[in-house]
Amino acid sequence: MDLIYLNFQDPIHKFKYLMKLSVIIPCFNEINTIEQIIAKVQDFKDLEKEIIVIDDCSNDGTKEKLNSELSNSIDKLILNDKNLGKGYSLRKGISEATGDIIIFQDADLEYDPTEYKNLLKPILEGKADVVFGSRFIGSGEKRVLYFWHRVANLILTTLSNMFSNLNLTDMEIGYKVFKSEIIKDLNLKENRFGIEPEITAKIAKRKVRIYEVGVKYFGRTYNEGKKITWKDGIRALYCILRYNLFN
Repeated sequence: MDLIYLNFQDPIHKFKYLMKLSVIIPCFNEINTIEQIIAKVQDFKDLEKEIIVIDDCSNDGTKEKLNSELSNSIDKLILNDKNLGKGYSLRKGISEATGDIIIFQDADLEYDPTEYKNLLKPILEGKADVVFGSRFIGSGEKRVLYFWHRVANLILTTLSNMFSNLNLTDMEIGYKVFKSEIIKDLNLKENRFGIEPEITAKIAKRKVRIYEVGVKYFGRTYNEGKKITWKDGIRALYCILRYNLFN
């Protein structure tokens, strides 16, 4: 009889055959990056996983590519019949997810799936219920871009911390990981980028264990496809007040 020895010092290996990861990828007009990001997610083999892609009515060929040549690389493909926003797409993906752990993955390559092991570690070690990535801690490489975006992020994160009594460094980051039962129970409502402060406020009220992990950041310019605007910043401010002060 052959004996198999597992390295239980590594929490990923300890739970490899016990837990399932749901990777939720919202996308809109990402024809230049969608194939590469799905391939990178596929390369993560440390846990059983499902890949859920929600196309938000792309008009650049992304939807068609997902529905044809990439269909065998995706476990679930959801096609919105009109552009409903990132928040709506995330909410739809959460409702379809069957994994024990859920991670949000942007389709634009700003965040690298090779970071999954570090992001998952606090949950798999039993230390955390939720993990936020952060572009502003750690030593990973980060592209230098817009000064005023950094200022706006700092203001929004600080205000969020003041109302939630957390000490996050990057509330607005798209890289977030959750135990499935926690994120599914939040009754999320936001359809666009306001979902980030909404999630943060509702998570804070649950008194769960939150960790931050520094991540690499390969930001894009608007010419390269970045979509967030000043209007999303105004909405984020409203969401910080609404979801921290009210239900």
